[in-house]
Amino acid sequence: MADSLRRLVNIGTFTVLQDKLEKWLSDYYINTCDQNVARGCEIIELNAKVQGQLFKLLSVCASDGGMYGGANIIKSRLLPWLGQNFFTSGGSVTADTSLSVLAEASAKDREINDLQDMYEKSMDDLERDLESMKTENQDLRDELQETRLELNSNVRCLSGDRDYLDTENRDLKRNLRSLKSLSDSMTSYRYTSRITTPLAIDDPVQRVRQQNLVARFNDMFAQDRLDALDTLRRYSDDHENNQRIIYCAVSEAFSTAKLAFRQFKMKVRANLAKTHYGPETLEEAVQDYINRNSDLYDLPGMVSDVIRALNRNPKIFLPPDATFAIVQPFIREACKLAWQMSALAHPLDIAASTDAELFDDNKYRRSYDSEYTAPLVNHHIWPCLMQGIKTLVKGEALTRRGASLTSSGRRSRSPTRSLSPTRALSPSFRSRSVSPLRRSRCPSPRRCLSPLGRRSPTGRWL
Repeated sequence: MADSLRRLVNIGTFTVLQDKLEKWLSDYYINTCDQNVARGCEIIELNAKVQGQLFKLLSVCASDGGMYGGANIIKSRLLPWLGQNFFTSGGSVTADTSLSVLAEASAKDREINDLQDMYEKSMDDLERDLESMKTENQDLRDELQETRLELNSNVRCLSGDRDYLDTENRDLKRNLRSLKSLSDSMTSYRYTSRITTPLAIDDPVQRVRQQNLVARFNDMFAQDRLDALDTLRRYSDDHENNQRIIYCAVSEAFSTAKLAFRQFKMKVRANLAKTHYGPETLEEAVQDYINRNSDLYDLPGMVSDVIRALNRNPKIFLPPDATFAIVQPFIREACKLAWQMSALAHPLDIAASTDAELFDDNKYRRSYDSEYTAPLVNHHIWPCLMQGIKTLVKGEALTRRGASLTSSGRRSRSPTRSLSPTRALSPSFRSRSVSPLRRSRCPSPRRCLSPLGRRSPTGRWL
């Protein structure tokens, strides 16, 4: 009796029953119906086995008291619970067998719990390792991105350096070609005696070329300028800004051509000085060579320089989808004209000008939309052509009250070609009334060289 009771205590069956009940309670809401029923049946079976062992112990204890020992207590307390063949299982299954079964079940449960704890611990370790790997991967990804950005920056820098070197290489090749053509022309050049010096103002070359160039300057004002304005009008409706672009293009063309011609003349002088002899002076020989080879210049390079200068000019602008290359034909003709004027023995040049300067009636005429009482120039429309201090062809300017160096110009819808500022060439057009002359194209600016200005209200010419 005591040994059986000791074994039952050592097994800890009730502890197992309690653990199973708690486990069932914790998993009740996540189990299916079949799983909950199976858990209940499992607990009932285990409880039945424990009760069988207790009843066996009770039977042994009662048998020690004889026929009537403990019978009253059994009848009063357990009789209602006793049924037929309640202890019949004891015949086939011994107490030791039942206790060993309970012990094995308890050991399996503990083993399962231990395995579950180990599994959960290993899962936690794996999750920590996974997070650590994710962090390392993110660090590597960030380093890779930084390295890629640095490489891209280096590639862009190298590309920019290569473009800068390519530009220098093209310029060098262009200069070499120019020098080669210059040297070839030098070898075949022979100075011939002339009746008049090529440096004279009345030299036939000077006189004929000057007349042709002045006529071309007038044609550019009357035709090429209007064509360029039509091109600009397709991209910008700011008429004042378009006029500024045309004027700046002509100004930059003359500046670029004069610089290029000075370099060309210095090369010619340096090469002729090595072999020059004869009664004529070196300057006469240089001018004679220039007259014969006035087409030895880099026109594409000058056009590119002018476009770059326009891009740097803060007073003019174009929409983002357009560049100053849209007026490249006009710039090209302006560069050709500026070079040929600079190549004359007595060169022709345009007058220097600034916005908000005092209007000079000897150099400019007012445009038709000017404010005639305004003393300051708002902006220039066409430059004044000069030879030294002598005005050959008047330019055109727009005067307006309140003109200043910082004025950005008023935005105005561009007028049609029939409303060209060249309508001011007629003296009668100085009035504000509309004249049929406005619908015709303006003649050449040379007609404006008349000393007559505008007619006063009394009928006199001012």
